[in-house]
Amino acid sequence: MTDTLSALPYGDLLFMVETLIPERSDKEHLVELIKDDEGFIEAMLRDEELFDRVMSDEEILVKISPKLFFAILLERIRRDLEKETYTIEKRHSQRIAVFDSHRVVDLLSQKQIRDYLAEMLASFTRIESFTLPVRVRKGIWRKYRFNDFNVDSLIKYCQAVDEDQRFRFYKRIADVCLFLAGMFPEHIEAQYRYPLSGKIRPRVMGQRRRSIEDYEEEGKAFYELAAGHEVARAQNLDGVLSTLSENFTLAEKPLAFMSDHYLWLRRHELFEL
Repeated sequence: MTDTLSALPYGDLLFMVETLIPERSDKEHLVELIKDDEGFIEAMLRDEELFDRVMSDEEILVKISPKLFFAILLERIRRDLEKETYTIEKRHSQRIAVFDSHRVVDLLSQKQIRDYLAEMLASFTRIESFTLPVRVRKGIWRKYRFNDFNVDSLIKYCQAVDEDQRFRFYKRIADVCLFLAGMFPEHIEAQYRYPLSGKIRPRVMGQRRRSIEDYEEEGKAFYELAAGHEVARAQNLDGVLSTLSENFTLAEKPLAFMSDHYLWLRRHELFEL
């Protein structure tokens, strides 16, 4: 897996230096000195002054990458949850206290997990459509267009390609499930059942309605499939994906905390739901 922090672009590192060490006149030179110093960059990410600047600037994503933005937030949330004894789960329009904050902190203490979540959240600031050639039968291919945010579309095309090409689909399906369950549980509930009667909405154009539990089960299953794929091993992602499969509901918690405490008024501006 590419190291999220060492892979930060020059502009992100310069922004951090300008924010936290404004008195230095040789900022560009300082960036060159720290760019490979993972410990120093981690310490900068935890700085309250950096967090305050990022959260107070409404145009921050014009100045830094989404990856850095979410890396800073995840570091802050890890520290926030260290002070909490419970997290909140949203189920069927109810809020349930669960005494698992220490387990969420343990999960976020794994650097590769934090890096993965920062990359994943950044990917949802831009939703893409793809045209994919699919073999209908021997010698006959047809082009299909799909959206990389639609679970049904992703599953359909995942089934249409050979196993050696399925990793990106396995991973993306699981990511969509985690993102929605953590960041937009009320959207899942609104799509799943009518708000007044509580009855489950009918299918639309053959697409099934999913509860949050359905998203969780599919997310776990597809992270497991992704973890077992040869591409995951080649990219050193198998351990991270396996951990997310085994701890899917825990991984929702930092996203939910982020949504409720820091992004509630900006979620629809940041993400193309």
